[in-house]
Amino acid sequence: MSASTPRLGDRKPKVLVAKLGLDGHDRGAKIVARALKDAGFDVVYLGVHQTPENVVKTAIEEDVDAIGVSILSGSHIELVSELRKLMKERGIDIPLIVGGIIPPSDTQLLKSMGVFEVCGPGTPLRKIIEIYKKAIEIRRGEKI
Repeated sequence: MSASTPRLGDRKPKVLVAKLGLDGHDRGAKIVARALKDAGFDVVYLGVHQTPENVVKTAIEEDVDAIGVSILSGSHIELVSELRKLMKERGIDIPLIVGGIIPPSDTQLLKSMGVFEVCGPGTPLRKIIEIYKKAIEIRRGEKI
C-alpha cells in the first residue's frame, strides 16, 4: 500500500457501487468502481438490476462509508426517494452519490433529498474520486 492510499483510521475507506433499477448499461458504474479501487478504496460492486432494498441491506452488511448509484433509466427521482427512505428507516447516515443521465434541472431536487453530489456523463474520474473522499471526510470528520 502506498503512502497516498486513503485511510480511515486503521482501514481503507469502503464504498458500495450499484446500478439501480432495470437499466442494464453498467459500463460507467464499472469504470467508477475500478477508478475508486485503483485510488485505494475498498469497493463492493453490486452490478446491475439492484433494488434500493438490496443496496441498503448490503451497505449495512458491508459497513460501507459511502454509497454510489448509477441510474440511466430516467427513474432517478423515484429510485433515490425510495433509497433515501430506506436509509433513514434503517439509520444509515452515510453519503449517497448519484451518477448517470440526470437532467441538470433535477440536480438540486436530488441534493434536497439528501444526495451528496450528482455526477453526470463526462465527469472526470479524478473529480469523482475527490467527491467520494470529500463526502467520507465530512461524514467521518477525519481526513483520508
